[in-house]
Amino acid sequence: MRFRFPFICLCALAALFFVAGCERADSSPFAAEIDEPNYRRGKDLLRQGRNQEALAAFLKVVEKRGDDAPESHLEIGILYQKHIKDPIAAIYHYRRFRELKPNSPQIDLVRQQIDLATREFARTLPGQPLENSMERIDLLDKLDQLQRENAQLKEQLIAAKTLTVNTPRAPVAVIAPDAVPSVAVNPEDSPIARSPDPAPEPAAVPTMVPVQSQKPTVSLNRPGVQTPASHPSTPIVMTPGRKHSVAKGDTLFNLAQRYYNNKSRWRDIYAANRDQLSSESAPLHIGMQLKIP
Repeated sequence: MRFRFPFICLCALAALFFVAGCERADSSPFAAEIDEPNYRRGKDLLRQGRNQEALAAFLKVVEKRGDDAPESHLEIGILYQKHIKDPIAAIYHYRRFRELKPNSPQIDLVRQQIDLATREFARTLPGQPLENSMERIDLLDKLDQLQRENAQLKEQLIAAKTLTVNTPRAPVAVIAPDAVPSVAVNPEDSPIARSPDPAPEPAAVPTMVPVQSQKPTVSLNRPGVQTPASHPSTPIVMTPGRKHSVAKGDTLFNLAQRYYNNKSRWRDIYAANRDQLSSESAPLHIGMQLKIP
């Protein structure tokens, strides 16, 4: 009896050490999270659509592993956001995942989910302050874009005005002074010299007879009246060159095809506009006035 009591005490101590060792092995933080029975069970329940039971399984993993359960925090955040509709809880677990696994390739996706959950929570507040601020930011971005486009349009307008001022005007046709028809009248044939009657005889209306490449002649249709001879004179008329205003999609090739029906003549258009085109590959700007030789 004396030796049996110490033996029983030793057996009890051994049993306690064994149980403690098993518990330590079960709670060892070095085991992979995805190998946890509750984690695997939670994934299986998700595939079956049993979301509440899956949430309970992932929460057990978090409770057991503490700060060594980032994947369970991510799964819990998704469940809270998409199925339970609790954006605040979802944000908490998303942030826990980001803190425990900052170098994960899913960080950008988690950040987007946090922003989305924040918007969902803001919609539940009176007045929707976040939505109003986001709309204001969008309006400011659009205003900045419109200001940039307005500045670009002003620069294009100034360039077009400068080009118009520097473009030579078309010459005006000049008519030689001696090309104006002249009428010679004999004083003796005047109705006033021929009769003292105060009511003079009406004169005949001159008739203009144009003759190509010669000075027009005038006939009074009265006997004895002749038109003096004059030298032929041709009016000087200068025709300005063609101009083309560049539109969207214009190139030297399609302009050569349009005006000459021959794409190979694009070099003629380039040579006539060397003052505007720095090289053969220089782009054509909308509104540019090109000379078409």
